[in-house]
Amino acid sequence: MLALLSKVISAVIANTEDVGSHFSEEARRIHYSESPVRAIRGEATFEEFENLRDEGIDVLMLPSLRKEEIH
Repeated sequence: MLALLSKVISAVIANTEDVGSHFSEEARRIHYSESPVRAIRGEATFEEFENLRDEGIDVLMLPSLRKEEIH
């Protein structure tokens, strides 16, 4: 199971741009066509996540995606 999780994490990291703590802002810019459409990842509080969902922005909350944390 951990090997599969590691592969999934590697795929997500390889195919997304890390926008760090600017996730909420960048997700909004993408949603409102103010920034190029692309897959992003980053950090958001639960409140920020809920606000994005309330605005109709499709987001997915995942656990930490740092490959070094998976053994």
